Amino acid sequence: MTNPGQTPGFSAFLNHFIADLGLSRSVVSTLYTVATLAASFVLPYVGRLFDRFGSRRMICVVSILLGLACIYMSLVRNAVMLMIGFFLLRQLGQGSLSLVSKNVINLWWVRRRGRVMGLVGVVGALLGGLFPYAANTLIDLYGWRWTYVIFGAVLLGVMLPLGYIFTRDRPEDHGLLPDGAAPTENGEDEASALLEVNWTLSQAMRCTAFWVTCACMSSLAMLNTGLYFHIFSVFEDAGLSSTTAAKVFVPIAATGAIFQLITGLIAGRVHLRFLLSIALFLEVAILLGATRLSSVFEAYIFGVGWGIQSGIELLVMGIIFANYFGRQHLGAIAGFATTLLVAGSALGPMPFGIARDLMGDYGPVLTGLAIIPFGLGIACLIFGKPPLHPPDEG
Repeated sequence: MTNPGQTPGFSAFLNHFIADLGLSRSVVSTLYTVATLAASFVLPYVGRLFDRFGSRRMICVVSILLGLACIYMSLVRNAVMLMIGFFLLRQLGQGSLSLVSKNVINLWWVRRRGRVMGLVGVVGALLGGLFPYAANTLIDLYGWRWTYVIFGAVLLGVMLPLGYIFTRDRPEDHGLLPDGAAPTENGEDEASALLEVNWTLSQAMRCTAFWVTCACMSSLAMLNTGLYFHIFSVFEDAGLSSTTAAKVFVPIAATGAIFQLITGLIAGRVHLRFLLSIALFLEVAILLGATRLSSVFEAYIFGVGWGIQSGIELLVMGIIFANYFGRQHLGAIAGFATTLLVAGSALGPMPFGIARDLMGDYGPVLTGLAIIPFGLGIACLIFGKPPLHPPDEG
């Protein structure tokens, strides 16, 4: 239930912020950028808290805070309050809750990590794709302020108890092993056969593949966030209704779920850098495709393509750091990487909004930015090889 803090979750509210608060698209985009960038700097601390206190307590605390943040959004009256709300939802939703929930899976599975992340991703993709449509429907029925109250109530009444009941910390804390492995006769466990090598954050930061992966993830976060944030406006400029824009999230969700599952099944057989490169090259097609929308049919085809890209991207992002650098310091490593990802996402909405206000069209910015994923896709193939052994500390 990270959706209130994800950019697709904001997209249904954007035009209402502009109209009700009397703000321009550029101002709202800038507020979103500043708030998201500020939120990113908290995430390394969240990652270390995860390593220290475990997943169960973290999920419960973050769920409470995210629910209260949604209720706060219903009270927003000006630009300053809106920026604070953006900060809370981005830090808690896109950042903290996403980080904690993915790391739970990474701690409990090693050999089957890709499959499990793919299965969980099916549910997440479907909910994420339906969320903007549900938000748009609730806004039409109750208004955007009461819609945020409803989301807060769901988080406090549903997500919080589910997190408390079903979440557990490391399997070793409960006398278990990852993947349900059993100890062998000599006292070693089956998981040891995987030869999992655990890196510290400082060791990971000395690895080229770490920085290349972070750059790829951050760029995808930036581009997708910018497009998601303004998607209703992009569709309106193409002569398509806001209802059509909301409905396009359904094929995004459906194909995203399918391709998260497919990617999870093959992730153990195909190098993750190849899959990440595919996601980057598909992003080029998505950006260019957004400039050529002219009919409802084309909009749905666009949604299918974006869903494929998102499914591959989300699966790889969920497991790559655990696969490359082990589980022992995963909170710190993933927390730092998520900081860069969220910081990247912060940079997305502003250029889109400024380009629209100045030029009256999204075409130039979409076309110009397409060079970024193309270049990084090539870099990922060359420099994104998984590291073998961590360097010595010191």
